[in-house]
Amino acid sequence: MNARQQSILQMVIDKGRMSVADLARMTGVSEVTIRQDLNLLEKQSYLRRTHGFAVPLDSEDVETRMMTHFALKRELATFAASLVSPGETVFIENGSSNALLARVLSEQKDVTIITVSSYIAHLLKETPGEVILLGGIYQKKSESMVGPLTRQYIQQVHFSKAFIGIDGWQNDTGFTGRDMMRTDVVNAVLDKECEAIVLSDSSKFGMVHPYPFDAANKVSRVITDDGLSAENQIQLQRTGLTVNIVKRP
Repeated sequence: MNARQQSILQMVIDKGRMSVADLARMTGVSEVTIRQDLNLLEKQSYLRRTHGFAVPLDSEDVETRMMTHFALKRELATFAASLVSPGETVFIENGSSNALLARVLSEQKDVTIITVSSYIAHLLKETPGEVILLGGIYQKKSESMVGPLTRQYIQQVHFSKAFIGIDGWQNDTGFTGRDMMRTDVVNAVLDKECEAIVLSDSSKFGMVHPYPFDAANKVSRVITDDGLSAENQIQLQRTGLTVNIVKRP
């Protein structure tokens, strides 16, 4: 994916729908070139084409999700990184905000990062810090390790903080995930004696998915943005959670 195609994908993700004509005007190339770019991006499962338009996918691909609200997720990651001290060992679960957190930590601090995300491990391949990638069944779309082997590996390592992503939260259901095996990995992490921190943009709050996190009295903090409703913030705090609100850029 070249720089122009990255720009096209970002615009489609941000707007939700972009016409070929608008993309050509905003990038300064012909509509023929835009159609070629869109064909490539669709073939690589980054977006979907409709008649005269391009629309984003609800993708499991971490890189695609990272580009959605990139500036906001970078602010969330920067705040989360401020909670980690040099010399700490932390677990970072899969997800776009977590991937950005891993990159910030690797650039700023002497931190050992344990992860189940092959995407995060690859992202940090040129960094000086130590990265421990746990094994298991490889989920190709999410680029994450899952399954009973992953659970066993989690039991064999120790970390002071764990940063996890969520797919949904409602007051009556708590934190939920849309993938059973990835949720099982998160629950294995929550069984550890560590400070568990949810790192997620506010769009996930108010949604519900099939698989519950065993988070009662295990998650201590939520880091999200100021799109979180006041009602949801109060409900989260009533359960004993510290809620850190990051201002959207």
